[in-house]
Order: sequence, then structure tokens, then C-alpha cells
Amino acid sequence: MKRSKHRGHKEDRNGDEPAILETENLDRQGMFMGGGPDPDTISLASVTAVTTNVSNKRSKPDIKMEPSSGRPVDYQISVTVIEARQLVGLNMDPMVCVEIGEDKKYTSMKESTNCPYYNEYFVFDFHVPPDVMFDKILKISVIHSKNLLRSGTLVGTFKLDVGTIYSQPEHQFYHKWALLSDPDDITAGCKGYVKCDVAVVAKGDTIKTPHKANESDEDDIEGNLLLPEGVPAERQWARYYLKIYRAEGLPRMNTSIMANVKKAFIGENKDLVDPYVQVLFAGQKGKTSIQKSCYEPIWNEQIVFTEMFPPLCRRMKIQIRDSDKVNDVAIGTHFLDLRKISNDGDKGFLPTLGPAWVNMYGSTRTYTLMDEYQELNEGLGEGVSFRARLLISLGVEILDPSSPDITSSTEVQLEGVPNISETATGKVEEFFLFGSFLEATMVDRKIGDKPINFEVTIGYYGNEIDGVVQPKTKGKKGDGDEEETELIHNDSEEELEDDGDLTSVATTPPMKPVITDRNYFHLPYFERKPCIYIKSWWQDQRRRLYNANIIDNTADKLEDGLNDVQEIIKTEKTYPERRLRGVLEELSQGCRSFLSLANKDQNQSGRTKLDRERLKLCLAEVESIGQQAKAMRSQVKKSTVRDKIKLAQNFLTKLRFLAVEPQHSVPDVFIWMISNGKRIAYARVPSKDILFSSTDEERGKDCGKVKTIFLRIPGKKGFGPAGWTVQSKIEIYLWLGLNKQRKDYLSGLPNGFEENRLSKGPGLPMSPPISLTYMSKTIKQLYFIFKKFHMYQARSLFAADSTGLSDPFARVFFSTQSQVTEVLAETLCPTWDQLLVFENVELFGEASELRDDPPIIVIEIYDQDTVGKADFMGRTFAKPIVKMADEHYGPPRFPPQLEYYQIYRGNCTAGEMLAAFELLQIGPNGKADLPPIDGPTDMDRGPILPVPLGIRPVLSKYRIEVLFWGLRDLKRVNLAQVDRPRVDIECAGKGVQSALIPNYKKNPNFSTLVKWFEVDLPENELLHPPLNIRVVDCRAFGRYTLVGSNAVTSLRKFIYRGANKQANNYSTTGINYSHIDDDKDGKGKKKKRKKGDEMEEEELDESMLDWWSKYFASIETLTERPAVDSVERKKPKLDELKVQNSFLVVHDDTGGSVILKKRIKFKSIYIFVCSVFSNKVYAKELESEFDNFEDWLHSFNLFRGKGGDDDDQNVTDEDRVVGKFKGSLCMYKVSDDMSRDMSFDSNMGMFQNIPHNDPINILVRIYVIRATDLHPADINGKADPYIAIRLGKTEIKDKENYISKQLNPLFGKSFDVEVTFPMDSTLTVSIYDWDLVGTDDLIGETKLDLENRFYSKHRATCGVACNYAIHGYNVWRDPMKPTHILAKLCKDGKLDGPHYGPGGRVKVENRVFMAPTEIEDENGLKKQTDEHLALTVLNHWAEIPRVGCKLVPEHVETRPLLHPDKPGIEQGRIEMWVDMFPKDMTAPGPALDISPRKPKKFELRVIVWNTDEVVLEDDDIFTGEKSSDIFVRGWLKGQQEDKQDTDVHYHSITGEGNFNWRFVYPFDYLMAEEKIVISKKESMFAWDETEYKIPARLNLQVWDADHFSADDFLGAIELDLNRFPRGAKTAKQCTIEMVTNEAEMPMVSIFKQKRIKGWWPFVARNEEDEFELTGKVEAELHLLTGEEAEKSPAGEGRNEPEPLEKPNRPDTSLLWFLTPFKAIKHLVCTQYKWLAIKIVTALLLLAMLALFLYSMPGYMVKKMLGA
Repeated sequence: MKRSKHRGHKEDRNGDEPAILETENLDRQGMFMGGGPDPDTISLASVTAVTTNVSNKRSKPDIKMEPSSGRPVDYQISVTVIEARQLVGLNMDPMVCVEIGEDKKYTSMKESTNCPYYNEYFVFDFHVPPDVMFDKILKISVIHSKNLLRSGTLVGTFKLDVGTIYSQPEHQFYHKWALLSDPDDITAGCKGYVKCDVAVVAKGDTIKTPHKANESDEDDIEGNLLLPEGVPAERQWARYYLKIYRAEGLPRMNTSIMANVKKAFIGENKDLVDPYVQVLFAGQKGKTSIQKSCYEPIWNEQIVFTEMFPPLCRRMKIQIRDSDKVNDVAIGTHFLDLRKISNDGDKGFLPTLGPAWVNMYGSTRTYTLMDEYQELNEGLGEGVSFRARLLISLGVEILDPSSPDITSSTEVQLEGVPNISETATGKVEEFFLFGSFLEATMVDRKIGDKPINFEVTIGYYGNEIDGVVQPKTKGKKGDGDEEETELIHNDSEEELEDDGDLTSVATTPPMKPVITDRNYFHLPYFERKPCIYIKSWWQDQRRRLYNANIIDNTADKLEDGLNDVQEIIKTEKTYPERRLRGVLEELSQGCRSFLSLANKDQNQSGRTKLDRERLKLCLAEVESIGQQAKAMRSQVKKSTVRDKIKLAQNFLTKLRFLAVEPQHSVPDVFIWMISNGKRIAYARVPSKDILFSSTDEERGKDCGKVKTIFLRIPGKKGFGPAGWTVQSKIEIYLWLGLNKQRKDYLSGLPNGFEENRLSKGPGLPMSPPISLTYMSKTIKQLYFIFKKFHMYQARSLFAADSTGLSDPFARVFFSTQSQVTEVLAETLCPTWDQLLVFENVELFGEASELRDDPPIIVIEIYDQDTVGKADFMGRTFAKPIVKMADEHYGPPRFPPQLEYYQIYRGNCTAGEMLAAFELLQIGPNGKADLPPIDGPTDMDRGPILPVPLGIRPVLSKYRIEVLFWGLRDLKRVNLAQVDRPRVDIECAGKGVQSALIPNYKKNPNFSTLVKWFEVDLPENELLHPPLNIRVVDCRAFGRYTLVGSNAVTSLRKFIYRGANKQANNYSTTGINYSHIDDDKDGKGKKKKRKKGDEMEEEELDESMLDWWSKYFASIETLTERPAVDSVERKKPKLDELKVQNSFLVVHDDTGGSVILKKRIKFKSIYIFVCSVFSNKVYAKELESEFDNFEDWLHSFNLFRGKGGDDDDQNVTDEDRVVGKFKGSLCMYKVSDDMSRDMSFDSNMGMFQNIPHNDPINILVRIYVIRATDLHPADINGKADPYIAIRLGKTEIKDKENYISKQLNPLFGKSFDVEVTFPMDSTLTVSIYDWDLVGTDDLIGETKLDLENRFYSKHRATCGVACNYAIHGYNVWRDPMKPTHILAKLCKDGKLDGPHYGPGGRVKVENRVFMAPTEIEDENGLKKQTDEHLALTVLNHWAEIPRVGCKLVPEHVETRPLLHPDKPGIEQGRIEMWVDMFPKDMTAPGPALDISPRKPKKFELRVIVWNTDEVVLEDDDIFTGEKSSDIFVRGWLKGQQEDKQDTDVHYHSITGEGNFNWRFVYPFDYLMAEEKIVISKKESMFAWDETEYKIPARLNLQVWDADHFSADDFLGAIELDLNRFPRGAKTAKQCTIEMVTNEAEMPMVSIFKQKRIKGWWPFVARNEEDEFELTGKVEAELHLLTGEEAEKSPAGEGRNEPEPLEKPNRPDTSLLWFLTPFKAIKHLVCTQYKWLAIKIVTALLLLAMLALFLYSMPGYMVKKMLGA
């Protein structure tokens, strides 16, 4: 069982499996694998520094300390149940139940419908580890007629696990149909479909709502099933057979007190464990029998699950448990990932496994009553010890539902299976594990100075507690000596078995630790290095591990190579493409070697089906990767490097997936540090990494190498800061192989040792050494140089003090020595500039080996505290560059270059360090040969040595100009308000202070805008130090308090690079951009339209168009609806359609316009005309489109307080923000020839033409359109939202207008607020939930920085519309007309223009634009105007040379709502926009009216004329004829309570019924959304009415009336009033096709046709679940508007007004009254003959009995009296 490690979300995007990353990678997880930052944003030197030129003797360490699986994370799962269709059953009342784990939520119940519409939203919140989350099962089930009294009947369910959802793109399924099946009857087929959205959000994920596709596409159920990519729509049922044979190596359970008690009573000591196996799969649970008192239980049973295939639940959880009277405990857990044991390709295979042993890991094997690591046995977190191994096999069989012998239920079954042969899992071989501890340093001082020893175990061998219970496996040894692995205790190191075979030594002798410095000890392993060795017996399945190793080694090389390429690109070195070609070449070679090696040992015993199939799969996959790599190599060019790296990353994930071997063989090796008998810390080494093979490629990457291992605290205690301190760093050499391959096991050790063995008698075989003595020393000197943030310097460190800063110093460990740098106070970016010298470091081994492979240097950074011990801030590793005594000290290797090293704190990056390290051998002449230490002479720093000149970077003079604008949102400091703040800027020791703000409350802006300072910075921009911004508050008596600080780590974006060379690339010729005919204002042209025009519709009326038409039109364009669509479907939206006189302008994505020059026929095309409606709808906030509006004014967050210790520090940082500094920076090299513009204002430096920062009054107008997907706030799963707005001192709460029980409320409101910048610049728009009692709850809020918008050159004050109109719904909102705006922009940008020319042209700079020049006013009079021309330029402002940029268009932005208590998890979204108008300009017009559309009143009249061919349900009691008493019922969807019935047509023998009956349905309808609006109280207790929007659908049903029993349902049809099949002319032409084959039928909409008459079929489902025709109805549908209905009313039924005539029904209905004899004869003689005879007989008997009872007493008296 491999160690699970949760991957950061970065990795998931690769589409590989998300939650679990097997650990071979742990050692390499250098950068990309962990939850580290994006590879592009981070300096990889850290990785490269440690990993390059690694020779074959030493393995890389793992930088990250903390195991990240098992740590709980916040998850939110949102499920929207939209509707259900095709539910199986007649006339049901369905509700949907959504269940995740234990949580259940129900929708409301819909009455008598097979296709209910719900649109209900549910949210589940969890705080659990990822593994637990992803194994939870989401179950969607439909229940029929559930109420308080009864639980309802299950129609069908659908299940999938949360991990499958999370691995989808965007972590969600959107508008997909879940297919329901019945778990109790697997032969039944589909039970219906539920349409839903499911999304899983972890902390920090953002959910994007995908574009809504065509509704017609979504109606295609089969094409939109809720299934992951690649799963077939038709899933079959399958049986999963999990055979469980036996287990061994179980740990001792409760051996302590209870055992002695039992022994006292019973007199014998039995094994005290009662194991059984429990398996969880797809929400079902199976168990084997319990084997009483047995450490080596044999079950030979199989558990059978029945589940769909492929299953949507990926993992099977297999657990050995100990049965106990009180509570059962888990002994060990194993997860089977079905994707790893199957393959869905063309040559794929069904899941199969084994028979194979699986190893289980968990807590330590010592039994304690309260096991603190019990969670590890449940499979949470990384196991710290071997627990047991279990022999299992898995097979899957696809069921054929038609075969008679299958049981139809999905209950889990348990069956017996025959025993399995000994050799089935492979031949048992003797393995030999050897280890040597070369060094143990950095032992945590907290452990105390008791003697320390190390224990190494492999499986259940080597564990001192288990000495006794070795598995008594047969055939281990011929002489039957089973106890030979009895463990020697540490003291008895010279104990021999009788037969003279070697024993195992699994622990090192205890040693007292020696002090290194104030934090760490080390163990004095100087010349004498202790060794351990263990013999163990396992099935020989090395081939599996070898294949995994070959793939892994290839993948390692690929990963290292890719890291190098990324590093080359990042540091802007030359020729990254050459390195990438080399990497791909290596990759294809690695693939070739796999193909040649993987097929060896074909006939080895114990190969399973999975081995064979996986081999085929790996061969095919690896071959294809090799070929692709080869092909790709030739295509790598400088321009394509980045794309090719992405492809190569995909190869990497694929190789990593293939390398994971699902069938285990040799268990992993555990190394424990034991202090005074107590287990302190452990490390786990996968056995495959140290497995020996004579072939290099197959050998484990750490086999026969010295590996640096950091020991960790086990279990939960290892999380968080406790787990970050190193418990111990050991250098260990490990070798594992077959005993017969032992000859080379010492060859990888550093040379120059002698072996010390246990003393043996003469003639006994050689045993392995118990320690090694190193004779020859190699003495070196280590230079350790700190340079700027390289111990010359560090940057972006962790804030460890409450001020938000730290007092950092670095501590360097090399071998057993350590040194520290000086402490620098109050900074996160220290520049130590210090050289540390380690003298006379003794290293053991051969000089040549040390040169290629020096030991690792560990650098830890601490925060000095005045009291208490220093806080740990992060750690990094490095390898020194080594110079031997005989080498020359000079280029290319010396002096070494400074490099950035990534600092880690737990799994999170915590800054970078710039340093260089060298290791110099002291030659025969002593130190005289060493290069001199020459630092800069100008500084005297006492004993502290500065960094030597050759290593320091080359510096040049830079000038840094700082724009001080103002401070915002400063919080209180130590409870006092900030009153007189000042900003200090510092970079590389130089700096500048801003002017003091005399009164922060009155005006938080600075009086002096620009200041500058000069500083010496490295030429290499990558080495630039950070710039520190600190805000202090000047208090009375000259005291200063630090308010907050910010470190700008990268200055690159602020470097000014001289005149912009690119400016000349713009084409200088004018281009005609938009040429649009003179009717740009887009009014409907009544006057010009001729009679013969092809528009059959009544002329569109301007008054019908409003702002919402425009909005819905924009939404349509956002969803990229195809222009040509079925016309019938779209007719109703004509109220939003306007066509211009002769051209149609459609804006394409590029911002240009396409002109379609033709008459538009409504029949053929449906297009929203952009020139009329165009509101750009942004699916995210406006800031993300326009780079946060930081084009010249930047916001720097100020931090204060300690950094968060959470995994994701970025989230906790939000709590540390204490305000914002607004300003900007500009840096440039100082040179003499700085060209100056004539109009250059020297006070402003590079910041020319920026506005003043004096206070300014502004009218802010906030438009809120709607909110979507709000988080439910009430118990009923809904919310009653209303808007609250906070800006400066103004607070508006729109509480009266809350919207009842709505999660997608339509607000349509605007608010005006008057404010003064800069005092009030942050606008907060919140959505609250109204509560009748108690305070209202915040659902979520969004904050906007209005000031940056106001001053931005993108002009975000008021969006630029797409066209100019002076009246109507599209009126120009800005008080400045386009011509004024353009003139101002040209003046500010010093542009030539605008020059308006004749013929509708305008010239700006050297571009010419064309547009119409006329405009119509309200009265239809034409006027000349230049506004269209100016507007055209504004819309294309981005193309103007030099100053052009995109102007903010008229828009709607969608902003996420967040809740402070749930950071990073979206609580819904809000659509809104903000206009700002300075008060010193003309006042703007009134606000746009965006109040929601009122639904329009309609009345639908349905006349049911006749029915035909209705199925005959009743047998006539009297005549035996089939007949039905027909009536028709109808209602509009959502208004079931308003259902209406016709009268009954009795005794129809032919299925014909005549009714002439009218139903009348008034309803409110929203044309734009095609929805009916219903307002009703949800229940009797509801406070107010809730508004529902549901599709307009008419339901008609035909019933058979019964007098005494319930009426029988015969059939139904549902007509979507917008799109239903045209009725057939006659009953004959009316077929079932009209329902089943809708796609081919001509469709009509009642909203266009107004009146339709025809025949429609009634259908119902038969037993086989198929539709059958159960009747036909002739009906007439007539739609009237509310006004029309009032003018010409009509009665219901056949009532006045406009009564319908009575139907002409035949009199047969009373026939049997006229022929009573016939009827009686029929009854008695045919139908009820036997019943009649029985009744007569019974009556006779009764009569006799009654007579007897009556006469008996009298008779007896007579007898007695003898009368």
C-alpha cells in the first residue's frame, strides 16, 4: 500500500487522478508535484541547485517536510436539481433526494407528473481530508409520493463519487442528465433522467459557469448524460468478485492485561485477535466471516458486488478489522483504485487483480489501549508501520440482463471459494536488506539526551516486538527452523543460531547524542558507522518493481530535464530549445530501453492476468510516448518551446501513472528513531527504490547509494509547525536484493572502510558487518558564502512577528557543524552579505567521489525573539561546488555564481535565498594554497566577513522614482486610530520618505506626489533585491508605530525602458473600420417598410424594447448561440429583435464588425443586432479584464501580524491586510543622455500628465441587476435576499424590497450615492438574507476600488456604448458626449486631431475612421452630428498609436460574492455595473430604468372537442364488453391546483368520446425568458408569497372514471407552448411518432400562431417501459392577451358567455336498463356462473344451520321431559 500524498490543485489540471499521488514521487517532489506554486512563478534554482550533477553515489533529499494527505480541507458541494424527465410510473408525485455521505436533502414534491420541474439548489459543506471527501458518494434518487406518514417508493437512483466530479474540467458537471436505475431490479433498464448541475469547490478554487448551450442541445438527453468523458452512455450491470484468501503478519492486539487475565482463568494463551475483512464499494458494504483467535486467518471467501460498469466510484476500500464485543477496530486499510487495474482503451481490459498480496500500513505494531495513531489504520494519512498483508484477487463479469439465472437485486453476497495453491503468488525467495548509518545529525533537542538508537524493519521482519510471531510459512527453509528471525536485542549483539546461520541485526546500538548548537544534537558516528541487516522471505515478484523502476527512472530524467528547461527560460539564458531536444532524446531512449527490458522473465511463477495486461498496456503506451517524443524533437523551435514543454509535462504525468504498481510485492522499509525505548520519528522508504538489479535501468534509484533522509513525527502531530522541525537528518546507505545476489551489496558505499563483523568460529560462513570503520580521512575546508538575500540576501520571508516583519538570521549545517549569520532586525528581505567559513571539516570517503558528490548543506532561517527560542521560518538545501587541492581556482567553475534557493516551510514556499557554496580541499601546504578571501574594503564590519568580489554581482546606478498618492482603509493599530501616517520606501539600503499626512481622517492623500532616490543595484535583473514599503504612524513625543509593510519582490514591471520602440509598428495607412449605414440609431423603420415586405409579424414597436431586451440580447451573444436556428423555436423573442434598414452589424470576437448586406428574412435567420443592443456582459469582474485598473496607479496591500500557519497562506493573508498604499514606482539606469521632452515637468519625473490628487466630489450610481447561485441561508434551503450598499459613510439597506425564497433573485435596481474621493473609495455591495426574527445574515459581499477605476486611462467612469442615441431605451448615459470625450483624450495624449472631414470621416493621428453622420430625434427629424464618428474612434481607441488602450465599453460585470468566514469559497455571484460622474461636470441624466419586467397577462383557452381510440379499461359487469368512462383533465405546469376536468363520457365502447368542453387558464408570462411566473405561498405557515418561474407547458391527461374506486389513469401528453408538434389534421394521421420522434416533426409556438386546432396522441408507458399510444384527443388551443380576454370573455365548460353546444353522445350508455333480462342472463350464466352456484349452496347450508339452532332447545326439552 503506497503512501498517499495529496497533490496541489495545479497538478489536477492535468486530468490525471487528483487526490492521490503515489509516493515514489515524494523524494522528487521538488517543485512541481507538491501544492507548490506554479512552476512559472518560482525560481527553480532551488531545485536545480540540489538536483543537478548528482552522481551515482548519493540520492536527492526531499525538500518538503510535511505530509499533506490527511489534513482536513474545506469543501463545498453544490447541486442544482433542475428537472426530471421520462420517470417510469403512472401519474406519480415525484421528489428528488440528494444524498452525500450521511447528509440528505429533498426537493419539494410535484404532483401528478412524469417530468417535474424543480430548479432547486442545495449546498453541502464539509471539512475533511481530501481522500475522505473524494471517496464520499453522491447519490441522486427520485422518490414517489413520500409524505410525513410514509417513506415513499424509490423510482431509481444514480450514484457517483465526489472524486469523479472533482476530476472534471472546472470540477463540475453542468446541465447534465443523470440516468436513474433501480438497485433492486437490475434487469429493468432506465427509470428516468434527472437534469442537474453538480460542482465541488475546494478552498481557493473558482467555479466558472460554462456558456449555456442551446436549449435544444440540452434536450438531447442521450448526448448530455452526467458521465465523465470516455464513459459509454449505455452502462451495463456487472458483478465484482473480490476473493479474500488469507492474511498474515497481523500485529498483536490486546496482548497486555487482558491476556494475563484470560490466561489466569483459562490457563492457555491464545491468539487474541478475531479478524474479518470489510469491503466498501460504491456505497455498499460487504464482510467476510470472523476467524476467531487467529493471527494467520484463512477465509477463502468471495464478496460479490453488483454495480454498473464502468463504475463511477473509483476506489474499493478493503479493511481488516478486529471483531470485538465493544467496538471493532481497523487493523489496516487498503484502497483499490479501479482505474489502475483496468484500461478502457481499444485493447483495454476489465478490472482484474491478483491473486496477489496487498500490504497494509498504519500505526505502530505495539499494542496500546488508546492508539493515538488509530486514524492511520483507517487509511487516513501515511502509515508509519507495516500492519498486515492480505491475499486477494478481483474479477469483474459483465452481466447479460436477458439471461434467466441472474438475481435482479444488488445486495452484496458472500460465497466460499476453493483454497489457492502456495505458488500462485510466486515462488518464495530469501531477501537480504543491508543498511549502514553514515551520519545522524540535526537531532531535535526536545527529544532529550537519553541514548538514541535506530530500528529498521521490512514488513514484519526486524520488529523487536514481533520477534515471536513470524509467519510460519511452509517451505521457508528445509530444516524447519522457523524461529531463526528471532530478533537480537541491542545488548545481545553476538548471539548465534545453532546451525550457525546468520541472524538479523535490525537496530543500531544506543548512543548518547552530542550537542551541535542550541537547537540540535548529533550522534557521534565518526569513524565507526553502525550497520543493520535483515533476512526476510517474500514471494519473488521483482519484475513488477523493475518495470516500475525503469519507467520511474525515465520519468525522473524527464522531470529534471524539464526543470532545467524552465530554469533556462526563467533566467533568460540562451537556447532552451537545445536542452529540450536533449530531454526528448533522453526520453525516447528511456522508452526504448523499457521496451527491450520489460519482457524478461516471462515465465516467472505467480504472474497474474493483471501483470500480463499491464505489461501490454505499458509497452504500448511507452512505445507511443517514445515515438511522439522522437517526432516532437524535430519540431522544437525557439518559438514553440513553451507549448512543447506542456506536451512533455503530459508525458510525465502519463509515465508517473504507469509506474504505479497496483499489486504489491516486498513491503516498504521503515526506519524508526528510538530514544530510551520510546519511538520518536520515522521515515518510510519504498522497497522498490532500494531494490537491486544487475541491470542499471531496473535498479531502484536509491539502491546502493547514500541517501539523506529527514525523519518525521508520525500521524497528526506531524501537521503544522510541530512537523516542520527536523526530528533528525540521517545519511543512510541501503541495499535490498535476493540473498543470492549479495556479493555486491557494499559496493556503493563511499570507499575506504573496513568491515567489523560479529566474531565467528572458524569455518562458519561470513556474516555481514555490524559496523564499518573508515580509515582514510579527506580533510577539506568549506566556504559558505552569504550574499544579498543569499546571505547576501533573502526575500519574501515568512512574517513571524506580530508587526508583520521578522528578525531573520540563517543557520547553516554541514556535516556535524553549524554556523549562524548575524540577525537583521525588522525585515522580510534581509541582506546579510556575509561569508561563513567552516574550518577543518572532516569528510570520509574517496576524494574523487566527494568532488562529484559532496554532502548536502542544510540552511534554516529563524526569527530571533528577545525572549524564548527563535521561531523556525523555513529551510532549504544546497550542494557546494567542490575544488580539489590540485585544481585551479578560476573560471568556468570558480568563483561560484550566486543562485536563488527556494525556502520551504512545511509544504509551502516561504521565500527565496541568494547564496553560493564552495568546498575546498586543503592540500599538502595547508591553507596557503587557498584563494584569498577578498571582500570590498570600504566597509568595516568587525569579525563579519563580507562576500568576496568575484561572487558579488556587478552593480550599476539606478534611479527609483516613487509616486506617493495616498493611503486607504488603514485599520487601527494597538486600538488607536492612525492619524499622521508616513510611508518609507527602502531598497538595498537606500530609501526615501513621503511627506507626512497631517490628518488621515480629513484627507488620506499625500501633498508631494513624486520623490526619487538613487541606489546601486545588480546589472542582472533577476538578482534585484526587493523594495520595502512601510507605513508608520507618527505619534506624539516623537514616537513611531509601524502600521504595516509590503515587500515588492519583483521590480521588473516598474523598470522604464526608454522610448517605446514598438510604437512604429502600427500601420500608418488609415483603415476603414466600421462602415455602417446611416441608420445607426437602430429604430424600427415603420415609414420605409413597404407592404410587400417579407415580414409577416406585426411591426415591432419601439416601446416594446427596453433595457432588458438589450441585456438578454447580450446574454445571448455571450452564450454564442448559433445565428441560424430553428425559426419556430425562436419566434417569441421577436420583441427583442430590431432590424436596421439595410445592413446588419454583428460584432465578432475581435472587436471588429461584420456587415451582412442583405434583407433579413425572419424565417431563416435569428440574429441579435449588436449595433442596437450591446451591453458587453463580462463573466467575471471588470478588474480582471483591465488588469485591475493599475495602468498607472498601483495598490500595494500593507500586511501586519504573523503569517498564517495554514497550508494555503495566501488565504490567511487576507486577515493580515491592514490597509493599502496607493502609488507607483519607476526605475531606470542613470545615464547622462536622458532625453527630456520640452513639456517635461521635472518635479513629476517620469510621471507626467497624471491628475491631481486633491479631494473630488463624485456621484456614484450603482446598478444591481441580479444575483445567481446564492448560498442558501434558511433552513428550507432558500434565502430571502436584499441588497445592502456601503460607500464611505453612506449605507443603504434595501430591506423592504427583499425577494422571497429565491436563490437567483432579479433585483433590477439602481442607487445613487454622493461621495468624496479619496476619503470614500471602496464600495461594498452585499447581499443579506432577510429574517422575520433575529438579525439578517450576510450571504456574501463584493468590494470595488472606485478610485483606481475613476483615474484609470481605460475610462471606467461610464462605459462607452456601442452606438449613440438621444432618446429611447438606448440613450447615451454619459454627460460628456463622444465628441467631448474624444477631444479630451486627444488633448491629454498630445495627439493630432480629431479632424472631422466630409463624407463621414474622422482623422486622429494618422488613422481614418468612417461612420454615419445623421441622427434622428424623438420626432423622427434628422440632424447632422459628429457623435457617431467620435464614438467609432472611441470604440477603436486601442488601435491608436502610442496612447491607445481599450476603453471600458457599456457593460455588465459579474462579481463573486464572498463571505469573510468562508474565505476563498464563492457564495454566489452578482451582476452589476457602476457609473461615476464628477460633480464639477454637467449633471448626468436620470438613472436608466432597469426594474425587472412585469410578466404579461395571458389567457389560454383549450377546447377539448373529441377523443378517439382511447384504451378500454373496464369490463362491463353486466355485459362483459370492454368500455371506458372517459374524461379529460388538463392544467398548466406549476398550476396543478388549477386543474380542470371535462364531464364524463360514459360507457364508450370504441374509445371515442365527445366533450365540447372548454378549459380556461389565465397565466402571467415573461416573453424574454419563456417562463410562466407564479406567485404562491409555499405552505400554510409561509409569511409571504414566493415567485416561481417555470417553463410554459400544458398537460392533458385522459382518465377512466370509476364510481367507487380511484379513477384509472390512461394516458397523457405534455405540450411545451413555445415548441410543440403541429396537431394532425385527422385522427388517422395522429401517431405516437409525434411524441417519440419530436425532432422530425414540424414545431409550432402558440405565442406566434395564437390559435391551433388538431389531433394529438395520448401516451403511457407499458410494462416493458416503452411508450404506447393510449388515445388521441382533438383539441383547439387559443391564446389571448389579458386585454383581449377581458374584451371577449368565454365560459368554462359549456357555460356562458360563448357557450359550446352539447356533444352528440349515443344513447348506448343506458342500454342495459332496457334489456335487464339479457343482462341478468349474461351475469348469471356466463360471467358469474360458479360464484352463483357457490352462493346458493352456502345459503342453503346457512338456512339448515339456523333451523337446527332454532328447533334444538325445544326438541331437547321435549326429549328430557319425555314428552
